[in-house]
Amino acid sequence: MSIDRDRFLEEGYLVVPEAIPPDQLEATRVAYEIMVDRQRKIWARERNPDDPLGGVWETSAQPRLNIGSMVDHLGPDTIKTVETWLHENIHGVSSTLLDVPDAGVTEMMLMCNPVRDYSTGGHRGWHRDMYPPYCAPLRGYLDDILENGPRYIQWNIPLYDDDVLWVVPGSHNRVNTPEEDDLLSKNDQIPIPGGVQTHLKAGDGVVYILPILHWGSNYSTKMRRTIHGGFSMFSQFRDRRYFEGLSPSARDKFEHWTHRTQAMCDATEAALRATLGYDTEGYKVALDRLHPGRGRKGQLLSTVFLSKTAKRINDLKQPDFNTLPAIDQTWATQNHPMTLQWGASFADRFTGEETARIWDRFKPVDALVRSDQPQFAPSFQGDESHYHFIDMPDEKIVDEFLV
Repeated sequence: MSIDRDRFLEEGYLVVPEAIPPDQLEATRVAYEIMVDRQRKIWARERNPDDPLGGVWETSAQPRLNIGSMVDHLGPDTIKTVETWLHENIHGVSSTLLDVPDAGVTEMMLMCNPVRDYSTGGHRGWHRDMYPPYCAPLRGYLDDILENGPRYIQWNIPLYDDDVLWVVPGSHNRVNTPEEDDLLSKNDQIPIPGGVQTHLKAGDGVVYILPILHWGSNYSTKMRRTIHGGFSMFSQFRDRRYFEGLSPSARDKFEHWTHRTQAMCDATEAALRATLGYDTEGYKVALDRLHPGRGRKGQLLSTVFLSKTAKRINDLKQPDFNTLPAIDQTWATQNHPMTLQWGASFADRFTGEETARIWDRFKPVDALVRSDQPQFAPSFQGDESHYHFIDMPDEKIVDEFLV
């Protein structure tokens, strides 16, 4: 398949015809529908009988199947929901677009239509899939993409014709215009100038670079089964029992990605430990292990990610962790490999004294992405925060924060 990577990097998205070939489409539908039925039954059993609105599936504007949380229900009749991600038109295309030899699949999900009509007002307005207080300010992503190319790409692959997704071409490498901010502040659930509606036939895919500005425009009860997930160099499969059910070649892929991600966890530890001895060169060597070949802007983005990691592992070591704000507890325990967040168990690699010292080293970085006044900007997820939504510090901080 011929892929125009230059156009992808310029516009931030690409429609891939027949990402799932026509002769595989029906079998893919059947496998996913079995998994959807199993998840709905699980959620029905967990439903609060006193809830007059029903369970999660009945009340969500966008019910989702998450394959990673349903590994007990994967078998010969449903393993195709995993192996679909390895098709050349998906995995091969992703490796080409990321410019890596072997991109690894991250989350494997399926977006479904709601039981009740949410078409008026949609599910969510125009947004970028990021909340800077959790990860990094927007300019960090934009500068890194322009300098080095994307670290992560995301897919929507409908099993039935789908025109829900809109994107703003080119918005993955720029901030919002004043006109966009004004429109989004007034109503973020209508088409905006420059927006493009993706009209996908069953089996086609659209792959895009986050943080592109996009919108899920219509959540009616019309049948929707859209495969959703992404690729990067990082993958974290917390429950790997289903690997045995994969074909040998597929199992080898998933095992390889698991070993590679373990090496990335080790590199994250090495970067954090380098700060204990104020070892700037050792720190940069570890950064290059994490994100090979990244330039100065890429090093800066990784450093901001690591400042978040340092804070979270320090939070986890606190004896009063359970009294911290709920959002801090959630962030400290979540797994999000693309931003070097490896979950609660990662903190076990360090002593309490080490985590306190590491966090102390990163405090100057954290201070540069914070403000004395609450911040907010249209099109971002989450509420206002004291962390900057847009602006990044100068990249010289990578050289200076350990001096």
